[in-house]
Amino acid sequence: MQQFLNIVSVSSEVDPFSKSGGLADVARALPKALKRLGHNVIVITPLHGTALREDFKLKKIKQDVPIVIDSSATVAADFWMGELPAGVPIYFIDHSRFFSSHKKIYGSKTENLRFYFFDLAVFELLQFLAFKPDIIQCHEWHTGLVPYLLKTRFSDHPLFKETASVFTIHNLAFQMGKNWWEVPLKQKDEGYAKLPLFDEKNKIENINLAKRGIIHADIINTVSEQYAEEIMTKKFGQALDRILQNRSDRLFGIINGIDYRDYNPATDPGLYKNYDFDSLHLKTKNKLFLQRMFKLPENPKVPLIAMVSRITEQKGFDLIMDILDPLLRLDLQIVVMGGGDKKYESFFRKYIKKNPKKIAAHLQFDLNHATKVYAGSDMFLMPSRFEPCGLGQMISLRYGSIPIVRATGGLVDTITDYNARTQKGNGFTFKTYDSRDLLVAITRAIENHKHREEWIELMKKGMQLSFSWKIPAKKYVLLFRKAIKNRELSEEKKENESR
Repeated sequence: MQQFLNIVSVSSEVDPFSKSGGLADVARALPKALKRLGHNVIVITPLHGTALREDFKLKKIKQDVPIVIDSSATVAADFWMGELPAGVPIYFIDHSRFFSSHKKIYGSKTENLRFYFFDLAVFELLQFLAFKPDIIQCHEWHTGLVPYLLKTRFSDHPLFKETASVFTIHNLAFQMGKNWWEVPLKQKDEGYAKLPLFDEKNKIENINLAKRGIIHADIINTVSEQYAEEIMTKKFGQALDRILQNRSDRLFGIINGIDYRDYNPATDPGLYKNYDFDSLHLKTKNKLFLQRMFKLPENPKVPLIAMVSRITEQKGFDLIMDILDPLLRLDLQIVVMGGGDKKYESFFRKYIKKNPKKIAAHLQFDLNHATKVYAGSDMFLMPSRFEPCGLGQMISLRYGSIPIVRATGGLVDTITDYNARTQKGNGFTFKTYDSRDLLVAITRAIENHKHREEWIELMKKGMQLSFSWKIPAKKYVLLFRKAIKNRELSEEKKENESR
């Protein structure tokens, strides 16, 4: 067995060059962890406008490379190079109309067209680099054409004919540039047909890239074991549950990790006061600082509940709307950071105006201040309708903020309900997606917070848990080897059938 693998990680966003959510964190941290295990890893991503900063020191390595889309269309691409931590090379693909001229990572009316071009250009870049991959890991729907192209256009290419693919689902709700349910039934992509010509824009926007990735990848994985089970059900399968059931022998779940070098309250330069589980009295200093920052009354004893999240229904904000009145009658403070749906943002603005001493919000995500919220809060709220993995609950534990979560997806795999009698568990959970159950879970947490010694032990236990990338990275290597084996078996089967 080959000891070390040539691995290509393809993602639409990679922190710090581009970021809209947790995908960017994973796309940076996992390659670094794989390299530390001795594997040869490179990362490929689009050159979004957000990456054009002098301090990133990117270098253009090839200009106007012809990307042959089809018999009637060729589009020029530029290739750039940079470096991630631990010396992981990162390569950028650009065509200014699709990527570098855009100030935002997403939001184009022709998202599928952009990533149709990008996925094809990945193969041209690898040929330019003369990099022969054992594995291409394709993150999320934007890269879903890569497994399809490996099995079709590039199946006999000397550089790629032995390459296996892994398609990683971060959130199955996102499958293509527009909402998958908006595509008329007769125009839905079945996942096998030849790709439309490049000038057939409407047809391209109806391609379901995620479906193609799921159908053609040698292995499919999600970012938690629980979510892998959930997406095979009608409730969570987003109309792909039957396809996933048919490929259940190739579907796995691996929980994400967090990079403890980035998320460490003892060394985090963004905190008012650094601390660890032996100096938890300094966490109180961060709480008082957070209260000042959000113009709340400074009170070290009042329970402070925080959220750092996209403000959408998926994240449970409809439940919060239902219970905010009774919640604000309790002795607590609430801090929210994040942006999203306008109706929820307007709702919070209204309540902040009415209750400025109880609730505050910064209604956009701010990377520079996010860990201040973790460090300054007593509890961290994640009442998600569904949650493929979730990073917030792991980060909050690291910073001594106790999670209150709904038991779904990756939250099931990481948070166990606290029992005051046995002192087992690391957070507070509720099962049914119901506002009353959420209110009960929050009330339980507040009641337990009154017992200071037990609460401190709960904080210490959470801070000492390990959610690093070491174990997930090793699991991914095993998954990659399984994908290679699957590809080999598929080739053998094809050869036998052709005889």
